[in-house]
Amino acid sequence: MCKIFLYTFCTLYAAAIFLWLVGTRGWFGVEKDPLSGVFLIILGQPWARWIGSVLPEGLWPVAGAVAPAINVAIILLVCQLLARR
Repeated sequence: MCKIFLYTFCTLYAAAIFLWLVGTRGWFGVEKDPLSGVFLIILGQPWARWIGSVLPEGLWPVAGAVAPAINVAIILLVCQLLARR
């Protein structure tokens, strides 16, 4: 069950990164939309809220894209701890 949750979260993360890149770069003829990274913000909670108060504004887009990776690492750690039991 834990691996299913991990794979699902990673799939959603990859889809969110793809949508963010398509929206911000204007790939495939899509209009550029600064709100295309909203799914990354949702997947990156609570770290995404922390980014705005700690890092300079120029790093926000990159840090926002990396924030869900922290949650992936936590899920992976929990899965490994549960597997040991």
